[in-house]
Amino acid sequence: MIDLRATVDGIAALQLPSGMIPWYPGGHCDPWNHVETAMALSVGGRRREAERAYRWLNDVQNRDGSWFNYYVEGGISDYRLDTNVVAYIAVGVWHHYLVTGDNDFLAAMWPTVERALDFVVRLQQSTGEVLWCIEPDLTPGRFALLTGSSSIYLSLRCGVALGDRLGKQRPDWELAAGRLRHAIAYAPERFEPKDRWAMDWYYPVLCGAVTGAAAHARMAERWDEFVME
Repeated sequence: MIDLRATVDGIAALQLPSGMIPWYPGGHCDPWNHVETAMALSVGGRRREAERAYRWLNDVQNRDGSWFNYYVEGGISDYRLDTNVVAYIAVGVWHHYLVTGDNDFLAAMWPTVERALDFVVRLQQSTGEVLWCIEPDLTPGRFALLTGSSSIYLSLRCGVALGDRLGKQRPDWELAAGRLRHAIAYAPERFEPKDRWAMDWYYPVLCGAVTGAAAHARMAERWDEFVME
């Protein structure tokens, strides 16, 4: 418990008055890791700081629902729009609700989550996968990433759960999640090969797209390659 408190206190000490949480003092912030740190604050009992972190995301969200890759205090340092980064707020907001049971927070963040997931779904291909980014020159990324799409699948499931809790059903997100899950589980050729990294191995299981016997088989297949004693 002492270690948990020290970790959470360290994260809170990094938070800027705006609510943004940089990687390190004077460093940049990316919305995906920002959500991760907000979840840590929620778990550690720092509810006020966590909600400030989510309000910052609401404040800097682009009109199309996206966020840029990297922010610095007072500006932006990377203008790429990463679909996995954009979608992840749904995971954080649902997590904060599960920790706090705060329906008012959920309702306040719903428009932000809705805009974000709608942006991501617009980049889903007819075969299920989601393009990984929009480049700074506004051209779409040339491929989809398995790890990123796995995280997007979890984000969509959390978004559906969030909407259901508020009585705002989004069947289009359900369908998008189903198409994405099929691509992740059965069509690996639709993703840019990155299998030299462990994340492409375990993320399809971690996000719940691959389950049961297939998940056990997937983990066993490369366990000795990626897991060290």
